Parts: sequence; structure tokens; C-alpha cells
Amino acid sequence: MENGAHYILDFSQVRTGSGPAVMAALRNVAIGILKLCGWTNIAQANRRHAQGPTLGLA
Repeated sequence: MENGAHYILDFSQVRTGSGPAVMAALRNVAIGILKLCGWTNIAQANRRHAQGPTLGLA
């Protein structure tokens, strides 16, 4: 889990102020929600939701 989270979080481009901490927290929440919904491949879930964000988390 720890290494996987770092891999996902490494792509942030927010660099100033409290932005990095806020964005990391939001990404962690989003990853947690996806995992609670049964997604095991977060990259695949991101691609699916990027294509149709109104589809919900199922």
C-alpha cells in the first residue's frame, strides 16, 4: 500500500503554499473512496472515470 500510494502521488504539480498538503489529502480521499468501491487498480479507475465522470463510482 505504502509504495503504491507514493507512485500515485508523485504526479502532483502543485508546489507552493499549503497546496501540496491539500492536494495530497484530496488524492488520498479519492483513492480511499475508489478502494472502498472495489477498485484494485487505481490507474484503471482514473482512466474509466476520465472518460465518463458522470458514471459514478461503480
